[in-house]
Amino acid sequence: MKVELIMAWPRRHRAVTLDLPENATLQQALEKAGWTQVENVDGYAVFGVNAEASTVLHEGDRIELLRPLQIDPKDARRRRASKAKR
Repeated sequence: MKVELIMAWPRRHRAVTLDLPENATLQQALEKAGWTQVENVDGYAVFGVNAEASTVLHEGDRIELLRPLQIDPKDARRRRASKAKR
């Protein structure tokens, strides 16, 4: 089965497509890609849904490596809204 791993930073990203055996886990995908020691990973998601290393993957899954938030999303929205009012 084919799955895609994605890491994103501001203004750039890295994506890798992998061929894995049926019932492979997220951890096995990370190992095959060589992404087990990636720094600043706060968690994982499959199509935007939180996932664990033990999550069993399916054909066509997109695995996202999540970075810690730089700013609280509510604060960011408030700042944008206050700038728009001016």
